[in-house]
Amino acid sequence: MSAPASASAFPAWLTPRNLLITSVVVAVATIVLKTLAWYVTGSVGLLSDAMESFVNLASAVFALAMVTVAQRPADDDHPYGHHKAEYFSSGFEGILIIGVSAGIFWAAGHRLFDPQPIEQLGWGLGLSIFSSALNGLLAWVMFRSAREHRSIALEADARHLVTDVWTSAGVLVGIAGAALTGWLWLDAVAAMAVALNILKEGVELVWRSSQGLMDSAVEPEVQARIDATLHQFAQQAQPPGALRFDHVSSRRAGQRQFVDMHLHMPADWTLGHAAELRGQVERALMAAVPGLRATIELLPTDVEAHFDDPRDNPQGAIQ
Repeated sequence: MSAPASASAFPAWLTPRNLLITSVVVAVATIVLKTLAWYVTGSVGLLSDAMESFVNLASAVFALAMVTVAQRPADDDHPYGHHKAEYFSSGFEGILIIGVSAGIFWAAGHRLFDPQPIEQLGWGLGLSIFSSALNGLLAWVMFRSAREHRSIALEADARHLVTDVWTSAGVLVGIAGAALTGWLWLDAVAAMAVALNILKEGVELVWRSSQGLMDSAVEPEVQARIDATLHQFAQQAQPPGALRFDHVSSRRAGQRQFVDMHLHMPADWTLGHAAELRGQVERALMAAVPGLRATIELLPTDVEAHFDDPRDNPQGAIQ
C-alpha cells in the first residue's frame, strides 16, 4: 500500500503502470543493443545476455497486464478487489527466469566444448554496457516505486532487470578474461555462472508469489505496529482490564493488507459506546498502517468464540 502523499517526495506520476510501460520500451531497446553486440562479437555469453532480454520484454508486458487488472475496483464477483493479480505476474517472471537459465546452460554447454574466437570486442562490450546501464537505472527507480506502492509485480520486474545487469556483468568478466588469457572457454563458464545466479532469483520469485497467493501474514514490522496500537487501547481502557483483543490474524493480498480480530468489552456497555470505540480502533490502525482494512467483531468480556482449529484460542490475547 502506498504511504500518504505527504509522507513521500516520490513523483506521483511514477506509478507501477507507467514504469512498466517504460520497462517495455527499455526491453525493446535492450534487445536491439544486445543482439547487435552478440552479432558483432560472436560471444555465447552475449548471446545468453540477449536471450534474457527477450524474457524481460515478455515479463514487462505480462506485468503491465496484471497491474492493470489489479487496479480494477471491487465488483460483485471479486468483493475484495483484484489485488492478487500481481502475484501471477511475479510467479510468471520467476518461471521465465528459470527457463532462461536453462537456455543459457544449453547454449554455453555447446560452446564450452567448441570454443569460438571473439571478434570486435570493443563494440560488443560498449553496446552491452550501455544497455545494462539503462536496465540498472530503471531497476533502481522501480524498486523505489515498488516500496512506495507495495507492488510485488513492479518489484519482480525490477529484480528481473537486476538479474539482467548481473548477467551482463558476468558475461563481460568472461569475455575480458577470454581476451586477456586466450582461454576462450572462459566465455562459456561465465555464462554458466550467470545462469546459476539468475536461477536462484527465479526460484525466489516463484516462492514469494506462492506465499502471497496462500494469504501469508503481513510483514513482522507491520504486525508490530498493529499489536502496539491494540496494546495502547487495552492499557488505556477504563476500568482497567475492560478491553481485550484476541484472535488477531492478518493477511496480504497484493497492495492490500487485512486484519481480523475480536474486541472484548463489558457486557453492560451500550451499543453506541461499543461502536464508537470500534471506530476509534479502526482509525488508529489505519493511521499506523496506511490503507489497512480491519474487521473487528465485538464480544462481551466473558464470552469466547470457539473454533475447530486448536490454534484459535484466547491465549496470547492483547490486553
